[in-house]
Amino acid sequence: MSGRSWTVACLAGDGVGPELMAESSRVLAEVGRLHSLRLDDVHLPFGGEALTRFGHPLPQSTREGYRASDAIFVSAPDDPAIDGVKADLDLAWRVSRVHNGVRGDLVVVEPTGSGTDELAIARAFELAAARRARLTSVGSTPDWDDLVAAEADHWGGLDVEYLSLGGVLTRFRDHPGTVDLVVAGSHLAGAIVDAAAHLAGSLHTVAGAWLSETGPGLFAAHVVDADEVAGFGVADPAGTLLAASLLLGEGLGARSAARTLERAVEAAEKDPVFDTRSFTDAVIARLSAVRTDTEHFQEVPQ
Repeated sequence: MSGRSWTVACLAGDGVGPELMAESSRVLAEVGRLHSLRLDDVHLPFGGEALTRFGHPLPQSTREGYRASDAIFVSAPDDPAIDGVKADLDLAWRVSRVHNGVRGDLVVVEPTGSGTDELAIARAFELAAARRARLTSVGSTPDWDDLVAAEADHWGGLDVEYLSLGGVLTRFRDHPGTVDLVVAGSHLAGAIVDAAAHLAGSLHTVAGAWLSETGPGLFAAHVVDADEVAGFGVADPAGTLLAASLLLGEGLGARSAARTLERAVEAAEKDPVFDTRSFTDAVIARLSAVRTDTEHFQEVPQ
């Protein structure tokens, strides 16, 4: 892996985006050093920042830049321009990961467009097989259940269950750790992610990836703090750092580095601080101690 380099297109936008991107870049640089990864961060004008400078939220140079990258990292996920980025990419499935150490992390996989159900289901089975060999399907039509059952025929030894939306939410609440990976239709996945984040105590525990078979994926926190706190150094960077972990693992295939970063965020959260820089410093300080070097697995970091 040390001989490979990757280009990450960084879209910071405005609001709290620039300070979150700056802190995330510090962390990614240190993770790259520990794991001998060559990460080339390319910072591109995006959203409100680009509108101010160039008169358009997605200038042509920005579009060309992120299309040529290996992964796209967004620290201003609420900016409407992110929809334009998604429309530019051939995205087929989405992975959301809810970080909740007490109840057990939850990964939710969903299709992102017409005709992508089978691909999303297949990717969900691959992830489930590499994690804990458990997959929960949440659908609302017989056709969905049939697609999952057909894919399950190719995965002997993998435990597959079928639950309703209410059933999976109750299971996650009352029996933590028994739901590991959920594959669900796009009209149901959002409710599952939001409910799991509520149980975890914060939407800042959620990282998201929109993935493609033919080009770069897009990675962002589920939410960030409001623009009103921009410049005060108090924006919560946890979700953005977890999105960076997801980028390393699912976007670049650097899964040991992803696990290192995730474990460092988890360790830093045990001694919470209340400003952006101090939390990031705490994550960086813990990276060496929690370093993971195993590459012989394929998973959304858990």
